[in-house]
Formats: sequence, C-alpha cells, structure tokens
Amino acid sequence: MNLLTVLPLTLVMVAGPQLISAVFLAASRDPRRSSVAYLAGAALGTLVPLTVWYGVFRAIRHGAGNGTKDSGSRHLIDWIVLALLLVLMVITFLRRGRNQPPGWMRKLEDPKPAFAFGLGLLLFLAMPSDEVTMASVAGSLAGHDKPWWHLLPFLVLTVLLLALPLLALVLLGARAERLLPTIRDWSNAHSWIISEAVILIFVAIVLSDLA
Repeated sequence: MNLLTVLPLTLVMVAGPQLISAVFLAASRDPRRSSVAYLAGAALGTLVPLTVWYGVFRAIRHGAGNGTKDSGSRHLIDWIVLALLLVLMVITFLRRGRNQPPGWMRKLEDPKPAFAFGLGLLLFLAMPSDEVTMASVAGSLAGHDKPWWHLLPFLVLTVLLLALPLLALVLLGARAERLLPTIRDWSNAHSWIISEAVILIFVAIVLSDLA
C-alpha cells in the first residue's frame, strides 16, 4: 500500500454535491471570491478528519501490536478498511440517481464568501460517504506506517478536482459557461458508477495485501 493507491479515491470524495456546488459557484456573480472561499472550506473540512482518522488508526496499530509494528495489527487495520470500503460501496449505490442538487444549491447565484466557505466545510464534514472515504485513506496509510504528510497529496488532489470549474472559467471564459452545465449534468448521471469502480479497485488492493 502506498500513496498512489489511495489517490484515485479523491474521485469518490468530490462526486456529487461537492463538485456540483463548485460548478454553481464558478457560474455565480463573483466566481473567484466565492470559489476560493469554497475551496478553503473544503480543504479544512478534509484536512481535519483525515488527521483525526490518521491518529485513531495509528493508535489502533500500536495498541493492537502492544507497541510494536507487527503484521497482526496491520492486518487488523486492513480488515477495518475493507469493511469501511464495503460500507462506502453500499452508500454510493443507494445514492445513485439522487445526485440532483437540492433547491438551496440552485440559489448559489450570489453567495457571500463566508457562506461559500461554510458550505465547503460542511459538505465534507457532514457527508457520510466522504467520512468513510477519509477513514479508509487514513487507515490505509497509518496501517502501513506511512507518515502523516502522505495525506497531503490526497488533500491537494481533492481540492484541485474541486477547482476545475473555476480553472475552466479562468482559462476558457465564455466557452466554460456553456461547458459547465454539461459537466454538472454528466456528474449527476454517472458519478456513482465511477465511484463504485474506484472503490472496487481499492478493495482489490486491500484484499491482495491481506492475502
């Protein structure tokens, strides 16, 4: 298990309301300020849970191994991560077809930066699928005795994916305004399939590690 194996799970992190909100904000009246505030909130809402889960699994690793880094404690964490991934698969499947944005999200035409920051923070702190994803990532890295900073590329890539609507607006201008609704609609219809595929790949990696 290494850093590269967990990075695809960033697609699961942003699929659904998280990316759709980024699209709406990029099309708002003040897209740059609102989007940057949203990205800051999302970064904080990702960093804190990742760090907490990393600390929890580090404690499990050393506690189960009586202070030693043996294979027994690592396999225990792998089983926990596997269970979390199966839960995540169920959550993702049950959410299929329900990715239409709620009514309040359609009102993100002129949000204040403080509101956009809070939205980014809460969407990652309060979304069960994201919490399970972050627990899986942190558990995988902590269980294989990777340092805390290995969480940072996962965080950066998550924020970068959320920043794509704003980057498209900056680079493409008016063309992006026509393209963003298409991206939003495609994400509504197909993001759960991509998420399930990524989770299955990660399940296979964990199972191979347990074998």
